Amino acid sequence: MVSRRSFLASIAASGAGALIPAASWADLGNPSFLAAAKDRAGRYALCGLTATAQIAFRVDLPDRGHAAAAHSTRAEAVAFARRPGTFALVLDCASGRVVQRLESPQGRHFYGHGAYLQGGDVLVTTENDYATGAGVLGIWDARRSYTRMAEIPTGGIGPHEVIRLPGTETLVVANGGIRTHPDSDRDKLNLDDMHPSLVYIDDGHITEKVTLPPEMAQASIRHISARKDGMVAAALQWEGDPDRVIPLLMLHKAGQSPRLRMADGADQRALQGYAGSVSFSGDGGQVAITGPRGGAAHIFDPDSEDGPTIMRRMDVCGVARSGDGLAFTDGMGGVICPDHAAVHDLAWDNHLVSL
Repeated sequence: MVSRRSFLASIAASGAGALIPAASWADLGNPSFLAAAKDRAGRYALCGLTATAQIAFRVDLPDRGHAAAAHSTRAEAVAFARRPGTFALVLDCASGRVVQRLESPQGRHFYGHGAYLQGGDVLVTTENDYATGAGVLGIWDARRSYTRMAEIPTGGIGPHEVIRLPGTETLVVANGGIRTHPDSDRDKLNLDDMHPSLVYIDDGHITEKVTLPPEMAQASIRHISARKDGMVAAALQWEGDPDRVIPLLMLHKAGQSPRLRMADGADQRALQGYAGSVSFSGDGGQVAITGPRGGAAHIFDPDSEDGPTIMRRMDVCGVARSGDGLAFTDGMGGVICPDHAAVHDLAWDNHLVSL
């Protein structure tokens, strides 16, 4: 693992220019989102979507995608294979060209998510060291054709999503707590001994680790979102007794205790213990979790203890900020933005990524 000093040195090191596409997001019409999809012919793709719910571009993928990381300025995105995938594709979204294929190191697999640091100079990927089960973050130099520079521990098992806190270089990682191994496909190997956590990482060091109460140990912390003031929202997926109804939204601010939020009675039970995605609204006044199994999105006021507003939508899963509000996608091809909606001949995958 990399030391703090070598991590800082690797981030700061100057390098030759990467294979940089000439186009910017503005050249593509300023799309607002990225989403993976499958068409009726069984082909996979990564699409750019506009704030008016239209498709701005499509880049074909060789296999099912999960989520993507979007470069902050140039029209470049990294599409991650569905867990447990061993590849990620760096895409020039203007031309549809694969700029680089990233392979996870020997003994690792990706978890389907990543994030950029340093204005897009550095890519961070969530990975599994499947011999030990330890979670790591891979560090890739986007200025040098995505050369792998280092890796750092996440302090847990099954790091699924990583994000950057707005306005900082602090990373937040959702350690799902579930051990996997490529030889077992998507089997969950340690459900009776889970230890999910939310960790904050600065300069390669874990500065805070948040865990749930023991009775919630089988609530996997999977997907996360952050608003400008540093509040983090986490979507939970319950791996315990299916008859038990638990909160599926956790809210946290650094240095504070986590808060759990849920709907009442039948509305919470309908989610079947599964929150697929989470996002704050653009103005930070709302936070939504999606329940594709329950056909509903629960939209909370993160600063109150009120129950959620419920949007009912079959197979809704993707959610992202859109303007001051929220946008959603579903497995039936639907794209729902604050002032526009459309249905496309595609099945959208789990996540909607804001640009």
